[in-house]
Amino acid sequence: MAPSVQTVVVDNASEDATLERVRERKTVRLVVNPNNRGFAAAANQGAREVDAEFYLLLNPDVFLHTHIGPLVAAAKQHGIAAGLLTAKTGTAQRGFTIRRFPTPITLWFELLGLNRLWPSNPVNRKYRYGDRDVEAEGPVEQPAGAFLMLRRDVWERLGGFDEGFHPIWFEDVDLCKRAATAEYQPWLVPKVAAEHEGGHSISRLRSGCRQVYWCASLLKYAAKHFPPPAFRGICLAVLLTSVPRAVAGMIREQSLSPIRGCLNIVGFAGRQLVSGRLMQASPGRSL
Repeated sequence: MAPSVQTVVVDNASEDATLERVRERKTVRLVVNPNNRGFAAAANQGAREVDAEFYLLLNPDVFLHTHIGPLVAAAKQHGIAAGLLTAKTGTAQRGFTIRRFPTPITLWFELLGLNRLWPSNPVNRKYRYGDRDVEAEGPVEQPAGAFLMLRRDVWERLGGFDEGFHPIWFEDVDLCKRAATAEYQPWLVPKVAAEHEGGHSISRLRSGCRQVYWCASLLKYAAKHFPPPAFRGICLAVLLTSVPRAVAGMIREQSLSPIRGCLNIVGFAGRQLVSGRLMQASPGRSL
């Protein structure tokens, strides 16, 4: 017998035809937010709307291509399971589908752009599972939140996503890190595959805002999971790399708008560096 499925769509103040298209599907429950509450808050809202044994999180740019039965079986056994995200060509999205938990040196390499300029460096290879067959089933540290299934009791024990990661980035890393602390092991099930377009929500953000949100979420993660000296080191890395990123943004966009984002990041990271702890949730909520 096919399992009972409850589908919930949480709309974060979309400006396209999403609401009309969802309302055409009478079996889909729609939650409409008057403003963008962010991914974490929207996912938590959706979970509260259903009474189910398993929760499957799907980004709006993820399209299922296979039956999810094996994913349910893995989530039942391990508590958390993820399928394989692919490009339109069907090739696995290596470096995104699964990652290891970031370390301070990993985030330094990310901030300095070394992982993009030299993707085969040992730090990046380890971080993005370059030493693992992404199409082999088994345990992983951090599967992407774009296509993630959790058993309800695990979700409730973890308290869902931390809504302080606003509006996006690192909320799924934090969830998996807390799951690991609670001794849950996410399980990758590559035979359950979904096409992932990528950048659906991010592309709608101005470049300066993207940098602010990413750095703010990165610092929140570092504050939660790294000791104070390592957190200060990440703050310093954010400060040192803000101006080069702003210059690159101005050249790319032929605009001075990245300067505003740079000033936001410098002020925010500077306060955290001096205090040695997270002083506020995010500098981006007022943008």
